Amino acid sequence: MSDEPDVRLTAWVRGHVQGVGFRWWVRARALELGLVGSASNLRDGRVEVNAEGPRTDCDRLLALLRPGALPETGLPSRPGRVTGVVERWGAPRGGVSGFEER
Repeated sequence: MSDEPDVRLTAWVRGHVQGVGFRWWVRARALELGLVGSASNLRDGRVEVNAEGPRTDCDRLLALLRPGALPETGLPSRPGRVTGVVERWGAPRGGVSGFEER
């Protein structure tokens, strides 16, 4: 448990990220980092990731989402192909437990 205040990361990931196990992979990484939130397919082919937790852990997840990110030792390779990520930071909304694929 961190003494760092929690934040909310919203990241819109574009590329070939639907139908390839990407949301499952994001969920697994987020849970390993102790984050709560969701990963959802959008109609335009992007995946929206919402994660809440300490800023350091959200930064680590964001780094794993970025194009060209190298998987940390021992992590399964990221499915699909990411061509870009747009991020937004804010205050946590709370009331969320676990990490869902939607």
